[in-house]
Amino acid sequence: MEPVSRSAWMTLAVVSTAVFMVSMELTIIALALPEIRAALAGATPAALSWVVNAYSIVVAALLLLSGWLADRFGRRRIFRLGLMVFALGSVAAGASNSMGMLIAARALQAVGGSMQYPAGLALLLAAFPRSRHQTAIGTWGAMGGLAAALGPTLGALLIEAFGWRAVFFVNVPVAVAALLLGARFLPESRGDRGRGGVDVIGVPLASCGVGAVILGIVQGEAWGWASGSTLAAFAAGASMIAAFVARSLRHPAPLFDLGLLRIRTFALGNLGSLFFSFGFFALLVPLPSFIQDQWGWSVVETGLAYAVGPVVSFLVAPQAGRLADRIGNAPLLTAGSACGVAGLLWLTLTISAEPALGSLLVGTILVGVSAGTGFTQLVGAALVDVPASRYAMATAGRTTFFQLSVAFAIAVAFTVIGQDGDLGSYRITWTLCAAAYLCNLALFGLIYPRHPIPGSPRSR
Repeated sequence: MEPVSRSAWMTLAVVSTAVFMVSMELTIIALALPEIRAALAGATPAALSWVVNAYSIVVAALLLLSGWLADRFGRRRIFRLGLMVFALGSVAAGASNSMGMLIAARALQAVGGSMQYPAGLALLLAAFPRSRHQTAIGTWGAMGGLAAALGPTLGALLIEAFGWRAVFFVNVPVAVAALLLGARFLPESRGDRGRGGVDVIGVPLASCGVGAVILGIVQGEAWGWASGSTLAAFAAGASMIAAFVARSLRHPAPLFDLGLLRIRTFALGNLGSLFFSFGFFALLVPLPSFIQDQWGWSVVETGLAYAVGPVVSFLVAPQAGRLADRIGNAPLLTAGSACGVAGLLWLTLTISAEPALGSLLVGTILVGVSAGTGFTQLVGAALVDVPASRYAMATAGRTTFFQLSVAFAIAVAFTVIGQDGDLGSYRITWTLCAAAYLCNLALFGLIYPRHPIPGSPRSR
């Protein structure tokens, strides 16, 4: 196995610090919403939903453009610019005195977040030899899992001690640390689009099209799935994405090379992300509401119980990455999917309206194992045969699809659960989650390649 340079390890440290910050923000924000509702005028349920949704919509809309910018102007430069924009958005969010300002600040955070994902992972993959990619991705993903684990508990403590603004200000020292380390240790790299122009029509088509679809998904329950607004968002998004695909097939420098979809592992890895997103996020995002509403637990008690699964994911992911360098992604994703099926069925069959911490922990630990072998292994499974010159583009495309999948999963979950959120609706949701994991079990157990594909980087 090829040795890894000190520069590569430092790149891993910087990129992992950034993913820790962004991942923690995603889990910490939910706990701050009640405090925000009490503090700011105009904090209606619809406005509060936009505090969360504005981030998802803007990130998904800008990922492809951010991937092109990273290839064109340098991955290190765009990554560091993303850190600065995210930190600026965090300061603005923490200083907000109105819902409009807070939502705008969250959108600014999302601009910075969208720049970090493709550039950061491209920097990481370029720094490590291909034979050690899974180890690097496993450690990178484990930091996201650790942030998800700490987010609820840290968020509860910060809010209790300093109020809701602290959940935004806490990002600033993390971003500054990553910026300082990045200035010293990150090497610059570019893709093969350094001198080419971008499809100036394709950029708004892709960004606005993906943004419109995400808008329809996240607002569908509030607007009504058959309402004119929801249908218009889906129709506009589908039309723009179709036009973007048509232009990408003809343009000499497309924003996203559709030829990547002809790489079998890339296509199957993305399909696996759809199933995994449904199985994991449709469980975990509504789970705190179930624990608090059905069992009557406090925010801190919920945060501590909720954190166990992500902690397990954090512990599993690096080991899974090292193992994947030897046996490949498919066996680990197969085993993880089996754990997901088992965990969801356990919750469906054992959880009742009476508090049962032991039953909850068994289910969430099994799902935590599935996440530890899911998040990072799906990234590796999708990118394993992608040429190095296409890392930023492929990462941007994969993350865009992942964002769409997550939004879809959460929307379906809350639609099934409904306003009342009785135990029966949660059990139906958990059964659907188990079915999604079962699809991944079949995909990676029977279909995804387990041996190097002729002509791929793995076979050389």
